[in-house]
Amino acid sequence: MSLTADPPACTVPAAGGSSTHKLVNAGADKLIFKIKSSNNAEYRITPVFGFVDPSGSKDIVITRTAGAPKEDKLVVHFAPAPADATDAQAAFASVQPAGTVTIPMSATA
Repeated sequence: MSLTADPPACTVPAAGGSSTHKLVNAGADKLIFKIKSSNNAEYRITPVFGFVDPSGSKDIVITRTAGAPKEDKLVVHFAPAPADATDAQAAFASVQPAGTVTIPMSATA
């Protein structure tokens, strides 16, 4: 079971901008994920919760509002998805995360 991010890092202008990344599931099990940010004031992540099908991928969009240049990170917590889960946010509360993927974020002037 593994989940990777492509591209593995995010660079956006400090004045604001967005970056699209793929969460890639190379395994045979459907995964569920939750994304946490070290800077919720300047970053918006869509979606925060979701599923990634076996051998599939899910697009996430990282949007930064204007602010001072700095380094931050996203941490994607993931686990095997419960078989009957349809609501990722509700289902994630019942699982124990099995791994994490860290996406460094850099806001440049």
